[in-house]
Amino acid sequence: MDKDVILKAEHMYKSFGVTKAVVDFSMELRRGEIHGLIGENGSGKSTFSSMVAGLYKPDSGKMTIDGKEYAPTSTEDAASKRVALVVQEIGTIGSITVAANIFLNKEKQFTNFGMINFAKMQSEARRILDIIGGEHIDPNARTESLNLEDRKLVEIAKAMYCEPEVLIIDETSNALTTRGRRILYQNMRAVRENGGAVLFITHDLNELVQMCDSVTIMRDGVFVTTLEKEDMDIDRMKELMVGRDIADNYYRPDFAPDYQDEVVLKAEDIVSPELHGVSLELHKGEILGIGGLSESGMHELGRILFGVDKADRGTVTVTKSGDHITDPGKAIKNAVGYMSKNRDTEALILNYSIRNNIALPSYDKLRRGGLIHAKEEKELSAKWTEELKVKMRSDEQLCSQLSGGNKQKVVLAKWMGNDSQILIMDCPTRGIDIGVKENIYKLMMQFKREGRSMIMISEELPELLGMSDRVLIMKDGMISHEDMRSPDLTEQKVISHMI
Repeated sequence: MDKDVILKAEHMYKSFGVTKAVVDFSMELRRGEIHGLIGENGSGKSTFSSMVAGLYKPDSGKMTIDGKEYAPTSTEDAASKRVALVVQEIGTIGSITVAANIFLNKEKQFTNFGMINFAKMQSEARRILDIIGGEHIDPNARTESLNLEDRKLVEIAKAMYCEPEVLIIDETSNALTTRGRRILYQNMRAVRENGGAVLFITHDLNELVQMCDSVTIMRDGVFVTTLEKEDMDIDRMKELMVGRDIADNYYRPDFAPDYQDEVVLKAEDIVSPELHGVSLELHKGEILGIGGLSESGMHELGRILFGVDKADRGTVTVTKSGDHITDPGKAIKNAVGYMSKNRDTEALILNYSIRNNIALPSYDKLRRGGLIHAKEEKELSAKWTEELKVKMRSDEQLCSQLSGGNKQKVVLAKWMGNDSQILIMDCPTRGIDIGVKENIYKLMMQFKREGRSMIMISEELPELLGMSDRVLIMKDGMISHEDMRSPDLTEQKVISHMI
């Protein structure tokens, strides 16, 4: 064995029923490297990393660590061998404290005579949080009180506590702001500098090139190739991931705004703790882009527009009916849909089936004499899973078992199934692969041609400029600038109004 190889996986195979998730997959992790793992949604990345971390038992194949057989039976067993995973989904329990999450299943080290010394546990949690960059997090706080980023930092603290020699990061950076990513990167580099290895799964290819020493590409559960740093060309990686050329510019090809005069949604003088007098109008057939830094208030605005959160002052009006949106039920009644940035906690019910999730906003239309018409529910689901090409075993599969891109397709399907004419999309392509992004942009243009209207809140400037008819920039809870679609509109110009 090469003395630099810490983890070796050979001929790994894992299936779920008829779905072959990982097929005869082999790769090596070397000490002192950050190694990328990329592929389309559903290519097998998370399944493979879950086998390494002890979440899944492989159907066949073998793994070794430093040449010794490695077959973890659980994540705790993996951690005892200094292998840790930060999962793509929420990996904390909201109803217990930060300290209890960090030391879940490790409570024995704080136990004397059958009693847990909680003061000692909190002190140790404080120590590890300070080390990883979570100084602002209270170890005694209930985890459900934290925002998504801080919950991910708690997971990083839990992973780093075992001083991992193999650290797996599964698309975690998608949920993080610039500050959170900086903390994540410093911990990844710390593992590398201490002679360990990091397996880094991300859909952000620019981030991949910046952080990784090498990258392995998967497609349909199969090993494609491994590239070293000097060969990590973004266009080449895209082609290897999807098995075909991806156009350099998969955004809309026109360079002028194109929408009707009719206003379909109006927000007037919206005031909340995060917003300070925001007003806007959305037109029929328009893609209205809203951008800014993560803390600008744009995400909070999206929630208020759909009625998830209530404003302290101001109104949101669907102009066709004259109705004010005061809650999600009123929004849905007026054919307004909302794709939350927090897909797993707000956009889907993960323990419900694909069919149930798609039908959820449409149950009033499917109800006959107080009962849901099962045949129509099935037909609705079949139509939209086919239309959006959801990769699944059947529409009775739980959404928790889908890849990120396929979950996002289900979110789209449920709003299209309800014939939404206004769609509020918060980070619609966050955490999905290049192929699914391309499909979503094509769908947006189809919706636009059909006369539907979209508000697209995005942290990705190329997406914002590439798809929007108009761009509103938010700063400090207010709209600081407005630009029309134009070939002269540049990222530099937009950034100057964000900061």
